[in-house]
Amino acid sequence: MIRKGLIEKFFEAASIQRWNDHVRPVELTELDKQAHKMVIAYVVAKFEETERETTIDWIKLIEGGIFEFLHRVVLTDIKPPVFHKMMAQKGKELNAWMLKQVDDDIKGLPADFADKFSAYLLNPDYAKLEKRILRAAHYLATNWEFKIIYNINPFIYGIEKTKEEIENQIEDHYDLIGVQKISLGKKSYGFIDLCGQLRFQQRWAQSPRIPKTSVLGHMLIVAMLSYLCSITVNACPQRTRNNFFAALFHDLPEVLTRDIVSPIKGSVEGLQDIIKEYENIQVEEKLFPLLPPAWHEEIRYFIEDEFTGKIKENGVVKKSSSSKINAKFNHDNFSPVDGELIRACDELAAFIEASLSIQHGIKSHYLVDGKQALFDKYRAKEIAGIEFGPIFDYFH
Repeated sequence: MIRKGLIEKFFEAASIQRWNDHVRPVELTELDKQAHKMVIAYVVAKFEETERETTIDWIKLIEGGIFEFLHRVVLTDIKPPVFHKMMAQKGKELNAWMLKQVDDDIKGLPADFADKFSAYLLNPDYAKLEKRILRAAHYLATNWEFKIIYNINPFIYGIEKTKEEIENQIEDHYDLIGVQKISLGKKSYGFIDLCGQLRFQQRWAQSPRIPKTSVLGHMLIVAMLSYLCSITVNACPQRTRNNFFAALFHDLPEVLTRDIVSPIKGSVEGLQDIIKEYENIQVEEKLFPLLPPAWHEEIRYFIEDEFTGKIKENGVVKKSSSSKINAKFNHDNFSPVDGELIRACDELAAFIEASLSIQHGIKSHYLVDGKQALFDKYRAKEIAGIEFGPIFDYFH
C-alpha cells in the first residue's frame, strides 16, 4: 500500500524555493528542478544507449532519481555549499539519518524498495553509471536555472564563483556524450529548454492555489506515482520503465499548445479530438526535429493516446487494458504501458493539488467541484489490482 506520508513528501517539494537568497524573476521550486533533472537524465541516458551502445539500467536510473528527490526534500534546509561539505565529511551518517526519516513512509512498498534505497545511498559501487548520469542531469538543470538569474544578480557576492563551480561540474561529466550534445546549445538543448518552459505554465490556471504547481512539476509527480503503482502490482522492468517515462512526458505537447483545462476540452463535442490532432501535428513539426530519429518511435509510443493501455506484439502496437496486461502481457517483450494507471495517477495528482489548496484555505468552486468529481470517480475504482479509493481517502 502506498502511504500518505510518501505522497505528501512529493508535494512538499512544490513549496521548497530555490535560489531564494538571489533576485529571481520567476519562482523556482525544488519540484520543478527535480522534474527537469529527470527529463535531462532521460536524454543523457538515451544518448549513451543509442550512440555508444552502453547498457543503462533504467530501473536504477528511475529509482535513483526518486531516492535523490526524497533525499533533497528531507535535507532541504541545508544550503548547497554547506550540504556538499557535510556530505563529503559525514555523508554516511547523514544518509543513515535521512533513511530513518523516511522509514515509515516507505513501509508497505515491496520489501526491496527500502533495501535499494539504502544501497543507493550507502554503497558507492551501486548504480555507478546511473548515479553519474543523474549527477550530470542535476548540474545541467541547475545551470538552466542559473542562466535565468545570473544577469540580474551581478551585485550578489560570490555569483561568479557559483557560475564557475557549476560550469566545472558540467565539464567533469563531458565523457557523457549527452552532456557534450546539450552543451553545444543546439537541437538537444532546444528539447530540454522547451521542457524547462513547462515550469512557467501553472496548473489550474483559472484558480488561485497554494502551493502552486507547474505542468512540469505535475508531470514528475504523476511519473513517481506511476512508478509506485507499477512496483505495487509487480510490473515487469520494461512496463515499470515505460509507465514512468510515459507519465513523465504525458503533458509534453502542452509546451506547444499550453495547458487547456479539462472543462474547456469537454465543453464542445469533438473539441478534444481537434486539440489532440493539433498537438500531434505540433509535436511532429516542432518537437521531433530536436531529437534523434532513433528516439521518435519511443517518444511517440509514450505520448500518443497517453491514457490508453498499450502493448507491442510482433512489432505492432495494440490496445490493452491494465487487467489484461496483468494477466497476459506483463513481460518485457510486450513493452506494456498502463495508460489507465497513468490517467489514475494524473487525476490523483490533480485531486491532491486541489485538496492541499483547500486545506491551506485557498478555495474556489473550480477546486471544490474538481476535487469532489475526482473523489466520486475513484472512491470505488480498481485499476490493475490497485484500490484507488483508500489513496484518495488520504486527502479527502
